[in-house]
Amino acid sequence: MEMFNGLAIASITGFPLLAEAEGYGLNFDILEANVINLVIAIGLLIYLGRGFLGGALAKRREAIEIALAEAETNQKQAAAALAAEQEKLAQAQAEAKQILANAQGSAGKAKEQILAEARQEIQRIRESGSQDATASQERAIAELR
Repeated sequence: MEMFNGLAIASITGFPLLAEAEGYGLNFDILEANVINLVIAIGLLIYLGRGFLGGALAKRREAIEIALAEAETNQKQAAAALAAEQEKLAQAQAEAKQILANAQGSAGKAKEQILAEARQEIQRIRESGSQDATASQERAIAELR
């Protein structure tokens, strides 16, 4: 208990006082510490912190491995989805080209049909005009006689 009180007082007032009051102890003042105290302090930290630090690092490593596995899975799924969508896009573009070709073919046929009908109408109008002119001429000749 006396040691605990000494440590408590030392933590509040500073470790050099502990060494002076007790006559022995760890000197944690870095500028005054000797190599043995540093080796003991580092050894205790490694010994006592190994389990905690090792467990924490193992958990972190496991979490990172899980995250990497999920990222790889997501990347593969995204690549598969991208390939499927690119295939759909290619099919849609081919279908659009086919529709455009069909529309151009239909437009060409409609154009030819309209031109043929227009030619027939022009021919009919010419024949009708010619017949009217001939009839008018015959009527005029008949009237003059």
